Amino acid sequence: MCDTYLLAETLGKRLKTLDLRLALAESCTGGGLAKAVTDVPGSSAWFERGFVTYSNEAKIDMLGVRRETLATVGAVSAETALEMAVGALAHSLADLAMAITGIAGPDGGSEAKPVGTVFIGWQRRGQAAEALKTQFVGDRHSVRQQATLFCLQHMLHLLENVED
Repeated sequence: MCDTYLLAETLGKRLKTLDLRLALAESCTGGGLAKAVTDVPGSSAWFERGFVTYSNEAKIDMLGVRRETLATVGAVSAETALEMAVGALAHSLADLAMAITGIAGPDGGSEAKPVGTVFIGWQRRGQAAEALKTQFVGDRHSVRQQATLFCLQHMLHLLENVED
């Protein structure tokens, strides 16, 4: 299953079954993940809110990402993704939050963090936040699309073993 709509629909059914609500904090996808989940009819039953925090100031103001984190490790880092996820939960009524930050390109990459570098953070209320790094290949549109699909798939994976 690779289709964005089918993944979002399956995610919504799983969240609804578990009676969980989702919040999203997006940077490199620019709201694409929120668009994917809100394309599903009835998503208001399980999608609580989304934050598009493209700039560092938005990450600080809306999610409470620390300036020190951004200055030390940058916006594209596991630490920032974690702080974004924690902030999305803190500023919402959701039970689960996912955050994404990365370099979609075509500019902005470096040897350490080339274009396509993406960090994803997530947290379920009452549990520790976690993050992972992944790498996508392609142009800006392709990187953003791959990142959206990856997030949907990863959220489904995270919910696989959660008890109904």
